Amino acid sequence: MIQAIINGLLTGGVYALIAVGLTMIHGVMKIVNFAQGEFLAIGMYISYVLYQLLPAGTIPYWLLLPVAVAMFFIGCIIFKATITRVIGKDSTSYILLTVGLSYLLSNGLQLIFGPNYYSMQVSDELKYGTVELFSNLGIYIMDSRLIAFAFAVVFVAIIHWFLNKTDIGCAMRATAENQTVAASLGINSKFCFIFAFALGTMFAGVSGLLISPMFMAYPKIGSTFSIIAMSSMVLGGLGNIRGAMVGGLLIGIVESLTSIYVSSELSPIAINVALMLILIFRPYGLFGKGERKA
Repeated sequence: MIQAIINGLLTGGVYALIAVGLTMIHGVMKIVNFAQGEFLAIGMYISYVLYQLLPAGTIPYWLLLPVAVAMFFIGCIIFKATITRVIGKDSTSYILLTVGLSYLLSNGLQLIFGPNYYSMQVSDELKYGTVELFSNLGIYIMDSRLIAFAFAVVFVAIIHWFLNKTDIGCAMRATAENQTVAASLGINSKFCFIFAFALGTMFAGVSGLLISPMFMAYPKIGSTFSIIAMSSMVLGGLGNIRGAMVGGLLIGIVESLTSIYVSSELSPIAINVALMLILIFRPYGLFGKGERKA
């Protein structure tokens, strides 16, 4: 059980990173980006293409910076080309747009790369190597999961610092709290929107890189991680970054325990059951709060 919980925490760290990006977009713009999983898939494909250009044996995590920069600019371009056109309209417009965008991106990936599965041919030491945690208990941690978890924690820590200690971060938080009041104070809400969307896209792309040594890339992989990211966000509380982090870790643990003690095929059902039980007792999620009325 200890081994299962540790594996769940390590996997949940990557889930949390995806959910934090989704939460950031929702917190600032008050929309749910249904294309978040497809951005993760794009990050996986960019990582795969760049990895093929590197010398054999190069550690794929050195691709972190170029993938992050590429995904940030992809987020800016997609926002300017699509999201800008529905700003100020009802939530149905955002839902239809992002759902349509998810189909467009996944089918675009299939058109470019085909329906085949692609995998980073990393060294066996990285892919299958383990670190012994407790010698007397025989508990091991896979190197790839540990590295992915470490990077996920670092990214979440950086974004927490950014939102609380920088002028842009404070402007984004003010816009998330009340867009009208923020605008009256001279804050450019449109800039905050595009910056939040680009950061959320970047987080999804970086998550794609981190899971590349563990999962194979294929056009429809994004839909699976979209569901996990949304479940993490709702479980933790809409718009709450700390909640998204905790939600991702909990979902990772539930998935790991279910896979080991019941069946890996039933893990999605277990995640939904856990989410439903928590929402019965905490309708706004673990750290969520009801909307404040003026």
